[in-house]
Amino acid sequence: MDDRKIVQLYMDRSDQAISETSKKYGRYCHYIANNILHNEEDSEECVNDTYLRTWNSIPPKQPKLLRTFLGKITRNLSLNRWEKLSAEKRGGGQVSLALEELSECIPSNENTDSIVDNMVLKTALDHFLDELPAQTRIMFVRRYWYMSSVKEIADEYGFSESKVTVTLFRTREKLKTVLEKEGIVL
Repeated sequence: MDDRKIVQLYMDRSDQAISETSKKYGRYCHYIANNILHNEEDSEECVNDTYLRTWNSIPPKQPKLLRTFLGKITRNLSLNRWEKLSAEKRGGGQVSLALEELSECIPSNENTDSIVDNMVLKTALDHFLDELPAQTRIMFVRRYWYMSSVKEIADEYGFSESKVTVTLFRTREKLKTVLEKEGIVL
């Protein structure tokens, strides 16, 4: 079923909306959640919470890109759950490593305390990603949006792990430079 029809099911408050969403995007949402949480039960719960959050969001929202809408909800719910779990046990993993890598070039929430600053940051990131070569952009997004491990990225695209690591490092350095030129304080 196409996304417009699924969104319309939500708008009509049809229970079929959730089953159609699950059929089309269940694996995608699970992939995102599991890359962050590395736990089947927690991932499944986040995916189910995604469906509930989507049900409560549509209407009034009418997402143009349902996949992106669902991915963002799943990612945010999974990161929130990961924060809660890591606060309880202070464990390591890909999420903490990826977030730590990005912290070198992205300001923290404490430094970006206004909506305007967040909009400037988003615009700068969008432009930065648009300017990257496709291969580099894919690696960057896979690492820092989907929280894929360096090994997963290397295996999937046929790169060595060192190539992925070096590319990500250089890309973060470029991002840091771009953000500094934009006046975004680190």
